[in-house]
Amino acid sequence: KLDCNHECSRRCSKASKRKRCKRACKSCCHTCHCVPPGTYGHKEVCPCYARLKTHGDKPKCP
Repeated sequence: KLDCNHECSRRCSKASKRKRCKRACKSCCHTCHCVPPGTYGHKEVCPCYARLKTHGDKPKCP
Protein backbone atom coordinates (compact mmCIF):
# COMPACT_ATOMS: atom_id res chain seq x y z
CA LYS A 1 0.00 0.00 0.00
CA LEU A 2 1.24 3.46 -0.92
CA ASP A 3 2.32 5.66 2.01
CA CYS A 4 0.51 8.88 1.06
CA ASN A 5 2.06 10.89 3.92
CA HIS A 6 5.56 9.95 2.81
CA GLU A 7 4.87 10.39 -0.92
CA CYS A 8 3.19 13.77 -0.43
CA SER A 9 5.96 15.04 1.85
CA ARG A 10 8.35 14.27 -1.01
CA ARG A 11 6.05 15.70 -3.68
CA CYS A 12 5.46 18.94 -1.74
CA SER A 13 9.00 19.38 -0.38
CA LYS A 14 9.66 22.42 -2.64
CA ALA A 15 6.14 23.91 -2.57
CA SER A 16 5.72 27.44 -1.23
CA LYS A 17 2.38 26.58 0.40
CA ARG A 18 3.42 23.22 1.76
CA LYS A 19 0.38 22.60 3.99
CA ARG A 20 -2.08 23.23 1.19
CA CYS A 21 0.03 21.17 -1.21
CA LYS A 22 0.08 18.22 1.17
CA ARG A 23 -3.66 18.38 1.85
CA ALA A 24 -4.46 18.33 -1.88
CA CYS A 25 -1.83 15.68 -2.56
CA LYS A 26 -3.14 13.35 0.16
CA SER A 27 -6.68 13.63 -1.16
CA CYS A 28 -5.43 12.81 -4.66
CA CYS A 29 -3.20 10.02 -3.37
CA HIS A 30 -6.08 8.35 -1.51
CA THR A 31 -8.30 8.58 -4.59
CA CYS A 32 -5.70 7.53 -7.17
CA HIS A 33 -3.25 5.37 -5.18
CA CYS A 34 -0.48 7.12 -7.07
CA VAL A 35 1.74 10.20 -6.63
CA PRO A 36 3.92 11.28 -9.57
CA PRO A 37 7.71 11.17 -9.15
CA GLY A 38 9.69 14.34 -8.44
CA THR A 39 8.42 17.55 -6.87
CA TYR A 40 6.35 18.77 -9.86
CA GLY A 41 5.23 17.66 -13.31
CA HIS A 42 5.45 14.01 -14.48
CA LYS A 43 1.66 13.71 -14.10
CA GLU A 44 1.49 11.43 -17.15
CA VAL A 45 2.75 8.69 -14.79
CA CYS A 46 -0.52 8.99 -12.80
CA PRO A 47 -3.37 9.75 -15.25
CA CYS A 48 -5.95 9.67 -12.44
CA TYR A 49 -3.90 12.23 -10.47
CA ALA A 50 -3.67 14.43 -13.56
CA ARG A 51 -7.43 14.25 -14.29
CA LEU A 52 -8.81 15.29 -10.88
CA LYS A 53 -10.22 18.84 -10.90
CA THR A 54 -11.37 21.30 -8.23
CA HIS A 55 -14.89 22.78 -8.21
CA GLY A 56 -13.41 25.67 -10.21
CA ASP A 57 -12.23 23.20 -12.87
CA LYS A 58 -8.57 23.78 -12.01
CA PRO A 59 -6.15 20.85 -11.62
CA LYS A 60 -6.62 19.61 -8.06
CA CYS A 61 -3.43 17.66 -7.53
CA PRO A 62 -0.04 19.32 -7.00
